[in-house]
Amino acid sequence: MSTHLLRTHLLTAAIAGAVMLVSTTPSLAQTRAQQSHDQRANKSEKGAAAQELFPEATRKQPTEKASAKLSSKLQKMIDLYNDDKSAEARAAADEIIANDKANAYERALANQIAAQAAYSADDSAAAQDYLKAALEADGLDNNGHYQSMYMLAQLQMEDEKYTEALATIDRYLDETKSQKPENLVVKGNILYRLERYPEAIAALKQGIDAAGEDARPDWQQVLMAAYFDSDQPAEAAKVAEAALAKSPDDKKLQMNLISIYMQADQNDKAIALMEKMRASGQLSDERDYRNLYAMYMNTEGREKEGIAVIKEGLDKGVLKPDFQTYLALGQAYYFTDQPALAIENYRKAAPLAPDGETYLNLARLLWGEGQLGEAKQAAQQALDKGVKQPEEAKKILAQKG
Repeated sequence: MSTHLLRTHLLTAAIAGAVMLVSTTPSLAQTRAQQSHDQRANKSEKGAAAQELFPEATRKQPTEKASAKLSSKLQKMIDLYNDDKSAEARAAADEIIANDKANAYERALANQIAAQAAYSADDSAAAQDYLKAALEADGLDNNGHYQSMYMLAQLQMEDEKYTEALATIDRYLDETKSQKPENLVVKGNILYRLERYPEAIAALKQGIDAAGEDARPDWQQVLMAAYFDSDQPAEAAKVAEAALAKSPDDKKLQMNLISIYMQADQNDKAIALMEKMRASGQLSDERDYRNLYAMYMNTEGREKEGIAVIKEGLDKGVLKPDFQTYLALGQAYYFTDQPALAIENYRKAAPLAPDGETYLNLARLLWGEGQLGEAKQAAQQALDKGVKQPEEAKKILAQKG
């Protein structure tokens, strides 16, 4: 008597992994040359004026500058920072901050330098506190003030303080009237992390469109992720396809697009792209091969192609001869009407399985091929290891032959 082997749905590994998000490298970076210039300007009015980075800002530029009493301390602090002596620069800044004679400009500048020194020492929490104090002092020119605010927003995002980060970037955009693409993308990125996808998509698209050909690939990936996570795989695919046209060899981008195709039930497109990667030698690790053969195994009628992928992976030493591999081969051979090879691979897979289900499938196969004695042995081994439906194994054990 024959009984059918149940198809085991082979799950692909997490193909895309975490989607790469926009870089959060701080952009405070009031250049060291500009910082030195600020101090030189207090000594002489011959210094050239700094470029105004925020010409539309609503904030009135402060006029207070360094006092004669603290001018030398400020210069020492800046020199230490410019010489990459961050710890000493931070200590010098703390001394100025603690001085009750320091004016608004001096406190703001000291906090700004201390923030950069703290960040360079991977002390993000302290950097944020210094930046908040710099903003509260309200003594820097617009360049320094708003660069500090922008850095604060990015560090808050980096530390997953998304609500605070959004408030900071909204304040920054409102006061500066900035329409710079990178600023809009940061807001979109924060909104994405808050799972406010429609707003994130709008901000990201605005920034990317404004950048035109200069739009960074990682910005496109955040937009793609926003579409994907808002259940719009078709739109996500359009973004990914456009990005891939510019960077056709980007493996991460290709794997993300494959994941999107699968989400959109476009398995043929996913397979085609993986095969293109395979042909170009980009499938280089075990997970890549498992993803591809699993897609074939989960697509009825394409098991033979899956077998070829597994054999290639084994021949190259990329795939291990383990439970998952033998199970996939056993299933593929069964559904391509090659029962002897199916039995051979189920025999290899069953002892490696975490439970008795594979032994039970082996028993079904052997029974269907008229090998009742071996089928009963496999059925007993299935019971010994544990199965969800022991009556199936007991039914085989009860057969007379």
